[in-house]
Amino acid sequence: MTSPSYESEADCVVIGAGVIGLAVARALARKGREVIVLEKAGQIGTETSSHNSEVIHAGIYYPEGSLKARTCVEGKERLYRYLAERNIAHRRCGKLIAAATKEQEGALAAIRQKAAVNGVTDLESLTARQAKALEPALACEAALLSPSTGILDTHGYMLALQGDLEDRGGMIAFGAPLLKAARLKDGYGLEVGGAAPMRLKARCLVNAAGFSAPDLARKIEGLNAAHVPPAYYAKGNYFTLPSKAPFSRLIYPVPEAAGLGIHLTLDLGGQARFGPDVEWVEGPDYSVDAARGERFYGAIRTYWPGLEEGALQPGYAGIRPKIQAPGEPARDFLLSGPADHGLEGLLNLFGIESPGITASLALAEEAVLRLEL
Repeated sequence: MTSPSYESEADCVVIGAGVIGLAVARALARKGREVIVLEKAGQIGTETSSHNSEVIHAGIYYPEGSLKARTCVEGKERLYRYLAERNIAHRRCGKLIAAATKEQEGALAAIRQKAAVNGVTDLESLTARQAKALEPALACEAALLSPSTGILDTHGYMLALQGDLEDRGGMIAFGAPLLKAARLKDGYGLEVGGAAPMRLKARCLVNAAGFSAPDLARKIEGLNAAHVPPAYYAKGNYFTLPSKAPFSRLIYPVPEAAGLGIHLTLDLGGQARFGPDVEWVEGPDYSVDAARGERFYGAIRTYWPGLEEGALQPGYAGIRPKIQAPGEPARDFLLSGPADHGLEGLLNLFGIESPGITASLALAEEAVLRLEL
């Protein structure tokens, strides 16, 4: 493969037009880079970015010093400012983490301590009476109030990122899957499929393909396979409540091993939705089995005993792009750049699950740094 055979050239190519890809592309464009985003679908954010709880996370749960902790706390403040400046719908509604039993009260203290280490210092410890005064439908032994947790219009946010990118001269090519890439002496040669296939040369390449990122990284000739983690798919099913929501804040149980438990979130219209659960699957699958809802009732009634039988309806499903196998400890975000794999101008973003949306603006700045441009 030699450069004269390429039909087009670009400074930076980003693979994936989800929240992370758009945020990284925007950050590169703001640095004065020429940016093209390749997106295999026909529009922005069709996968993980549009199948989630749309929560702005506070940064409470993540291990000290982790990329998740740092970028979530920093990204939260950046995100709130960005949403406000651009009049994108959002609400700082707050959330309660509810201890269902006396035994779980100790877990709340540990959560508050971990949050403080991460720089989240606004949590408030509540007695059962104080929690019930805020949310009369709530049943708990104690709770933590996180006032900086919120919700947002994720699609509106992605449209704003796209607009920023295009205002800086960047562009998105839709229906343009990357088939393979090869290392050249001065960049990367890309073979792009779709209805208008092309050969494109890029000085730098960013793989922000979400749960497809490991598979895509394996298509980059010259990248040692040791720098590509395996991909695992943790499906999260959501069920909705068609009647009026019983709470004005988000309600979370004490976290479980593979996630944050069956929690209650609200959309900006005030409708309640419950989830996600954890269902390990072989590949992306967005169907929701109504029978799984039976497992939700018991979990939800630990904090909302007033849930009536048959009230839940199948909602939607999302896929968490995991890079650890079922039963293994959760892994941090993995940004694999030249300092890791030795290939100049290449960055792979792996395992960007929750709190990826909250962390996106901070993660984008981190990505630019690790590209070492």
